[in-house]
Parts: sequence; C-alpha cells; structure tokens
Amino acid sequence: MYPRMLQFHAVVQESYSMTLTRSCFLPMVITRGSDQVAVSSRFEVRNDPAVVRNYGSLLIECAKIVPDGIVAFFPSYLYMESIVAAWNEMGLLQEAWKYKLIFVETPDAAETSIALQNYRMACNNGRGAILLSVARGKVSEGIDFDHNYGRAVIMFGIPYQYTESRILKARLEYLRTNYRIRENDFLTFDAMRHAAQCVGRVLRGKTDYGLMIFADKRFGLNDKRYKLPKWINQYLADATINLSTDMALGIAKKFLRTMAQPFEQAQLGVSLWSVHDVQAKTRGSITAGGHADKAQTPEDKPAMAH
Repeated sequence: MYPRMLQFHAVVQESYSMTLTRSCFLPMVITRGSDQVAVSSRFEVRNDPAVVRNYGSLLIECAKIVPDGIVAFFPSYLYMESIVAAWNEMGLLQEAWKYKLIFVETPDAAETSIALQNYRMACNNGRGAILLSVARGKVSEGIDFDHNYGRAVIMFGIPYQYTESRILKARLEYLRTNYRIRENDFLTFDAMRHAAQCVGRVLRGKTDYGLMIFADKRFGLNDKRYKLPKWINQYLADATINLSTDMALGIAKKFLRTMAQPFEQAQLGVSLWSVHDVQAKTRGSITAGGHADKAQTPEDKPAMAH
C-alpha cells in the first residue's frame, strides 16, 4: 500500500521474523459467543443485545483467568459508551468488578492520565484491573503495557475510521483518482494497521508474554487476516481463527499455565543480551575497527541491554 501511495519502488525489501526464545504471545480470533451467536462490531449488529452480552461475557471470563492487567479496545468513543451503558444495565459490569477494577479512557487527557495511573497501581498491588480504551485514542499509540500491565489485550471489533468524515471522503477520492486504490482496500489496510498497533502494546520484550484476542468474526476472513503484520500472522494457526468464547478460554488457560512456569534463560547471550553481552560486542568492534561508533555504546542501547 505505501509504495503505491508514495510512488516509489523498493529496491531492497526484507522481512525478518521475530527471534523469540519461546512462543510468548497467543493471538486468537473469536467469531462467536458461548451461545454460538456471531460477534461483530458491524453497524447492523453492533447494538444487538446478544452481541453486547457476548462481549460482556468474554470480558468477565477473561477477568477470571488472566492475571494482573487486561486492556480492551473499542472502535470509537461513541461505541464504547453505548456498550458500557448496556453492560451496566445487564449487570455485567457488577460481575466483572468482582474480579478486577475497571478504568475507562475518555477524550479528556487529564482524566485519562488519572485512570492510567490508578490502573497501573491496581496491577502493581496484585488487585488486577481492566482498562477500557479506544483504538485511535491516546492509550493505543503512546503507552506500553509491558509485563504485568498487560497480560491480555482484547479488540472488540475492527477499528475502521468514521467513513462519513469529509476529510476521509476527500482522501479516499484522491487515492482512487490518482493511484487507483479502492476505498475498501485503504480502509481495511488502515483498520488492520491500527488493530496491530493496539495488540502490539502488550508485548514489549522477549521475556514478556500475553494474549491477543480479536473479538470479531471478520478478523477470520482472509482479506483482513493477511493484512495483519507477519509476526502476528505466523502465530495465527487454523485452530485459533474460528473460536467460540468457551474454546478460546480453554486455550488461553493452557497458555497462561505454560507461561507461568519458571523461565529457563537458555538463550541468554544468543537472542537475549545482557549488559555484559553488549559490552563484549562493543569491545570486539573497537578491537576490530580501531574505534567504536558512538551509537554502539551500551548506554545508547538500553533496549538491547534489557
């Protein structure tokens, strides 16, 4: 999509798979609830009581089995407000509160900062918490949910842009006229890019682990699934792309039990570097080249040292 939009031809193009010491994240596509009703955030069915109830049940069941923090993303503030209001009427929020505290992102930056601070506090003291947020909001782009701050991330629906926006309509018309990019292709590409950005918040290192739950039947379709990044797609097996809530919870329990075992750092020095490994590599390059580039010092590479 980018070469077509920016009118360039890639001379060298490489794609590298992730070097993981273990399969530390589990992506799953949930297409239906426990009652076999299909779940989706499509406009025609998004406010269907059965869909809303299934989404609420999924949140409650995840709160029961997932330790520490859960982050849930919705396509828009408006949709999140309507769902949370419906959950409150159905008594689903009260049920979720038994297992974890619930915090909500709002358009107000100060309110969201306080919610985030309290969310982190609840995760740190062992109480555990759920953060309800929006796919194109502050939480989805600038904040990491590493380790205990995010053991599961749930995408409630596909985060499409609001298609009645005049700016978006003008952009789509420009892309169609000048680059022959169809509206649907661009919208799907953009939505899946945002979905990947949201679920990627949960995995911030090789010793981290977490669940990635795509709760919408459309994620299982090939045109959506193959627009997800390769590093997520390679872990999406046929056994995990058409699940009911019950089936997904069974797989999630097994995964979390495996991840809870003591971590054997057999790959230390190979795909996981300590500070000493970085320093040894730096000393080697100094010896070989006579001098070291400033960017190669351990202080300048905290990500590798960690």
